[in-house]
Amino acid sequence: MSIRRVMPDIRSEAMEESRGFYERLGFEEVMNLGWVMTLASPSNPTAQITFMTHDETAPVVPDMSVEVDNVDEAYAVMRETGAEIVHPLQDEEWGVRRFFVRDPNGRVVNVVGHR
Repeated sequence: MSIRRVMPDIRSEAMEESRGFYERLGFEEVMNLGWVMTLASPSNPTAQITFMTHDETAPVVPDMSVEVDNVDEAYAVMRETGAEIVHPLQDEEWGVRRFFVRDPNGRVVNVVGHR
């Protein structure tokens, strides 16, 4: 299994202000579903930051996202090792397959793969 990117997920009630702030640092909006928005560096597209007002299908907003090349394998490994699954593996209508797992620090990690 390989990691494709890692990005912070920030709960925000100031989506527009956040976009403006990070655009001044050079980020560009690459995805916006209203409740979730991702900004990326145009020169390094895997350097990203995501803002969420809430999560549309999960019970919590994750602290970070880790994109892997095989999300099913990652899910199996986390279950086999007894990690706390916060949100089960599922396909999302916006084109990803993901699950949430709690790390040893109590942080919620969104483990995601693109379909």
